[in-house]
Amino acid sequence: MILTMKRRGFVKTLVALPAASELAAQQVAQQPAPANPQAPATPAPGGRGGGAGAGRFGQGNIPKFEVTQADAIGEATQHFFTPAQFSALRKLSETLMPPMRGLPGAIECGAPEFLDFLIGASPAERQGTYRRGLDTLNANAKKQFNKGFSELDAQQADAVIRPLLTAVPWQYDLPKDPAQRFIAEAHRDIRTATVNSREYAAAGAASGRRGGFGGGGSYILPIDPIYKG
Repeated sequence: MILTMKRRGFVKTLVALPAASELAAQQVAQQPAPANPQAPATPAPGGRGGGAGAGRFGQGNIPKFEVTQADAIGEATQHFFTPAQFSALRKLSETLMPPMRGLPGAIECGAPEFLDFLIGASPAERQGTYRRGLDTLNANAKKQFNKGFSELDAQQADAVIRPLLTAVPWQYDLPKDPAQRFIAEAHRDIRTATVNSREYAAAGAASGRRGGFGGGGSYILPIDPIYKG
């Protein structure tokens, strides 16, 4: 009886095995065929995988653009001051900061154009100081010489400006008189804009000068019209 059950179990096993094999075969047949193997992608030249110009972080893949400084291609234009005010500012800049010792002056360095931009973006109080000051120069020139300030020669312009110059014991202690205060501020701004310009730096470097006022370095000296150190 036990033998018979074993034989029957054996027969059942023999019958079950082919059925399991067929099921496995069907499952294999139903699986999607694997994609065709492809060769590994070849890194682009200069990439992380190597090639000419390859860098540690793939710098070769970073696009390179030609960069041009804006001030090398753009020209500043007057837009804040009125034409009469801007002409007076140019004349004032020419008078207070002329070319000296082979270095360019305010006009050559574009200081008036820069100040037109700077004052146009400044607080209203500073804008008013400049506008009233330039109008005063034109009014005084008209009264003394019957000309606009920009039309004066060097001697006439000096005659208009000199009475407005005053001693400044400290560069932040500006005169109370509006016209005198304007001349003090404008003189400081004109000189600062000039010595920090690209033209002034290039001229200083070409002359071989280094550091200090009149050289190729930073400007650190007092720049008020009359300074009592």
